[in-house]
Amino acid sequence: MELALFMMIYDLCVAWNWAYDADFIGLLDSNCQSRGLSLLQIKPENLPQMLNSLVGGELSCRVFFDRASDVDPQFLPLIQWVSEDAIQSINAYERASRTWDKAEMHTTLVSQGFSVPPTIILPPYIEQPELPAVDLCPLGEQFTIKPAHGSGGVGVLTNATSWEQALSARQQHATDKYLLQAHIIPSQLDNRPAWFRVLYCAGQVYPCWWDPSSHIYSPVTDAAKEYHGLHPLEEITNAIARLCGLDLFSTEIAFVSEGRFVVVDYVNDQIDLRLQSIAAEGVPDDIVKSIAQRLVSQVADHSRVEKLQ
Repeated sequence: MELALFMMIYDLCVAWNWAYDADFIGLLDSNCQSRGLSLLQIKPENLPQMLNSLVGGELSCRVFFDRASDVDPQFLPLIQWVSEDAIQSINAYERASRTWDKAEMHTTLVSQGFSVPPTIILPPYIEQPELPAVDLCPLGEQFTIKPAHGSGGVGVLTNATSWEQALSARQQHATDKYLLQAHIIPSQLDNRPAWFRVLYCAGQVYPCWWDPSSHIYSPVTDAAKEYHGLHPLEEITNAIARLCGLDLFSTEIAFVSEGRFVVVDYVNDQIDLRLQSIAAEGVPDDIVKSIAQRLVSQVADHSRVEKLQ
């Protein structure tokens, strides 16, 4: 293919397809503008045109950020272009895709000494339709059944009590592994469950109280960290970051009565970054703004180095 004589190179290219990402993308845009950086947005409506321009050499970018391909296969050719052109990526697809398998992440965390819920992993139904009965006693009276892939609670059965339920559930996503996971009961601190959703971005950790019933975030204050001894939230999250190699993710950690911190939901890659001022279940605004700033700072550092080469 004959390449264009002139190539427009953007500092950051963001692929996105979720309407509720608009505020976060707007924060990325304003941060780029304030630092003299250029931002290219690729959405479903302009994807064919942008992909042709990228492949044809009319456009390129220094850093790529994917917020779409995990749920929209039409973006996968864009991911292929990023890989073939060795474009620097935020949450590079090769690393991110490894974290999408909850069964693999469970095995990895266990091997590295993390405290996780008692879990039984079942092979895909399509590979092994018949299974011998398994002793479910380590899971307690009730447990959760979840496919290894997916998000948003799709295919998840809570409060399961029998082996028959597990056998039935695994047929719903026949090509996927299934996890049978014990319920974790958090301690009560400050009259609320000691359940935390912790966000990580480019070396910064943002621990939040997170109610698993209401899904409401509340930042953990420095005073609470000291009073309740919550500093391990940051230590555990940093350790997970080193293990998975992602720039941006969240994890869920519960503090239980035995005095342990248990990693309950391992690595969430495509995290919901709606502003709390817009959606009650969103992330506190200051955290989302800080994440946008840190990501753009990372882009600025990479662009500066690339321009010097």
